[in-house]
Amino acid sequence: MLITKPEPSEFASYYGTYINKAEGNDLLAALRENALSFSNFILSIPAEKLDFSYAYGKWTIKEIIVHLTDAERIFAYRALRFARKDKTPLSGFEENDYVPESNAANQSRDQLLSEFLSVRVASINLFESFTREMCLRTGSANGKEISVRALGFIMVGHTVHHLQTIRERYLN
Repeated sequence: MLITKPEPSEFASYYGTYINKAEGNDLLAALRENALSFSNFILSIPAEKLDFSYAYGKWTIKEIIVHLTDAERIFAYRALRFARKDKTPLSGFEENDYVPESNAANQSRDQLLSEFLSVRVASINLFESFTREMCLRTGSANGKEISVRALGFIMVGHTVHHLQTIRERYLN
């Protein structure tokens, strides 16, 4: 089944930044391609750069990888709840509280990448299980209505966003 990009009415405007960074109009293809490009890019980064932070208080590349994994888990959880018609409003999460507790510095690139890819495969499997109707369902997360398919495209665009940040601020 083809899961196409959401309409602007399906998400809060600030998520448009991420959704617009997701190329194409096929969520499952985008999730797969994004996983491959992410993996290739992370493997190309010199090992000595993985613990680098471009400024005080900014995350390291390892911490960004953990952040992407954590965020994808949360977006997938939201998608599952909303696809199953759970109307319970879901709270937001404070990413800056999660990262210091992630133990990223003590994990290898292979461990971090393996975990991200495992979560991504689970996300793909989840979205493959949804019907068209489920993808159009909405729920409330962090006080904003959002559709299931919007959450999937956010996963892709969020990863693209952080890869651009790594290229621009960490590797130049």
